[in-house]
Amino acid sequence: MSLSPLPLGGLAIWSLMGILSAPEAAAIERSFAGSAQLDYHLVPGEDGRDPPRVFEGFTSEVALKVAVDVSERLSANVKVCHGCHGFELPMAYFDYRLADELNIRVGRFSPSFGSFNLRHDPANHSTSSKPLPYDMGRMLRMDLWNQGVLPSPFPDNGIEVGGSHWFNERTQLDYAVYAVSGFKAAQGSTDLEWSRSLSSNFYVVDNNDRPAVGSRLALTLRIGEANDITAGASGMYGTYDPQNQHAYTILGADLAARLGRTQIRMEYLVRRQSYSADPAMAFQLPVPDDGREVFSKHGYYLEIERGLGQVVAVLARVDGLYRDGNVLVASELTPESAIFRYTVGATVAVHLGWRVKASAELWAFSDAFPNHQRLEPSFHLAIVGTF
Repeated sequence: MSLSPLPLGGLAIWSLMGILSAPEAAAIERSFAGSAQLDYHLVPGEDGRDPPRVFEGFTSEVALKVAVDVSERLSANVKVCHGCHGFELPMAYFDYRLADELNIRVGRFSPSFGSFNLRHDPANHSTSSKPLPYDMGRMLRMDLWNQGVLPSPFPDNGIEVGGSHWFNERTQLDYAVYAVSGFKAAQGSTDLEWSRSLSSNFYVVDNNDRPAVGSRLALTLRIGEANDITAGASGMYGTYDPQNQHAYTILGADLAARLGRTQIRMEYLVRRQSYSADPAMAFQLPVPDDGREVFSKHGYYLEIERGLGQVVAVLARVDGLYRDGNVLVASELTPESAIFRYTVGATVAVHLGWRVKASAELWAFSDAFPNHQRLEPSFHLAIVGTF
């Protein structure tokens, strides 16, 4: 007799319901949270294009999370989300805390990299679109660029050891080191295939049996009651093809400052990876004799957010991508291509747990970096609810 496997979205929902409906235990505490965003994306320059190069119209992102404190040392977190990718399980892990300086995380989670990933949920950032280095699905020409440098969130299976240490009341050091399955692609692919990391693939297993490794270090200085500065550095390395012949290295640096009602954030990411140039394919530049090519993709953003009272917040952001490396003759990219984007936006709290987001973006696509070429505007209007 055979049994039909339960789809992952259904399995995750049943897991959530099981946790919530389990018999009460004196030592167990539970918390339940969720968020939902409905966004309308207008891109006038894409009207009538078939196939479209961007997600337009209405899109939604819904997330539900359960956190369980099993004991003073052991806790568990499960999160499911639904968006343009369908149902996903981005979080299902246990934390075992031996001390503030030593926490062991095991399961499925986004490893510690950069500062934006801590607020990647639409409920935790002030624009409908993410900064371009972390973009996943809302950038223009996303297929051409294969998303950003490190699309967020980037859940994976593995183990992470981290912790925090206070040197005094004003200085905090955070660290994390981890080993995870790593990103994947088929043999002969010229770039990472992000969809292979999605839990909707049903079998989320390593394709080459070698884990990717990484780490993050961040230092926070408290300089007042409502003022602090955090500087961080992150790195990740792994092979992505089944034969372990090609590797990627991702490095990042971030700086964030909270100065009263004003928040300033900036990050810089770079991903460098190798691939095999198929001799049957035509490339724009000569291919080395050994057929081994390397490209780099850089990404950055600088944003300033200011709260105007308790209801309104405004934001201005500059971000971009730059790719350096050989490309196929058929590609619209060149060996040096760039994207520049300029964003202004605002959020309005219309009710407890309910906000409206609006933003306008001006894009420039360039094949002559740093010159700006081919300007294109886009607009977002979204409603976000949290509980």
